Amino acid sequence: MSNSSSTSGFLLLAFADTRELQLLIFWLFLGISLAAFLGNGLIITTIACDQHLHSPMYFFLLHLSLTDLGSICTTVPKAMHNSLLGTTTISYTGCVCQVFLLFFFLGAEFALLSVVCYDRYVAICKPLHYGTLLGSRACAHMAAAAWASGFLYALVHTVNTFSLPLCQGNALQQFFCEVPQIVKLSCSHSYFREIGLLGATTCLVFGCFVFIVFSYVQIFRAVLRIPSEQGRHKAFSTCLPHLAVVSIFVSTGTFAYLKPPSISSPSLDFMVLVLYSVVPPALNPLIYSLRNQEFKDALGKLMTG
Repeated sequence: MSNSSSTSGFLLLAFADTRELQLLIFWLFLGISLAAFLGNGLIITTIACDQHLHSPMYFFLLHLSLTDLGSICTTVPKAMHNSLLGTTTISYTGCVCQVFLLFFFLGAEFALLSVVCYDRYVAICKPLHYGTLLGSRACAHMAAAAWASGFLYALVHTVNTFSLPLCQGNALQQFFCEVPQIVKLSCSHSYFREIGLLGATTCLVFGCFVFIVFSYVQIFRAVLRIPSEQGRHKAFSTCLPHLAVVSIFVSTGTFAYLKPPSISSPSLDFMVLVLYSVVPPALNPLIYSLRNQEFKDALGKLMTG
């Protein structure tokens, strides 16, 4: 293969050598996918149907659930298909779509997590200005900006990755099309491309991370000044789910792509990417709703008709 345009497809990592283990992983991925669809579907339906949840916080939570559904639908179905049929192939077009959609949904999710952080900052630190700063038009603009940033982030990564000439075979050592694995197949020393990809990632991830850290410093300072213990507990309870999701998102992503090469191995890389890209969409709905009595009450009303 002289370049990427002559590549008709890629070979993904086989989950296991035996048919029994392949079927076991298929059922495992099916269970995680159903949990993600059920949890995020209930969040979207409950927020859309209950008028009491038509507020900025739940508006952004609905969008976060959409990104979770999108990210798990990008990687898991093809992995389940290959496990069930005992194949490892993916077309070139399918690989391009996987890379673009995964970066699109993950980029939009991180931007939305930053927006939710701003919502909590305004609600706790500037409660008298909440209706002004987070009106319906402002919320729509912030959500649109988050999705647009995810689109641009995905476009930069996809164009830079698939414009590389590939001459090192077509075998990817992961269960989906992961950019570092595709770059390893390149036969050119694309220093400036790697700098561009690193710069795009740093601008989004580091910028959002700094914003979240700065906002929570201000939030904790405001909460500690609340005189009543009940008031402090209520304020913290609205922030803890968001903090938990951000911590999981940042820690698993950082370890997946910045772990030392000395501890890298195919099995460890596989487990880390499963924890990074497959488990969170199923776990996040539980985190969002676990300490949210208002949402649980609305869900109960929806379930009982």
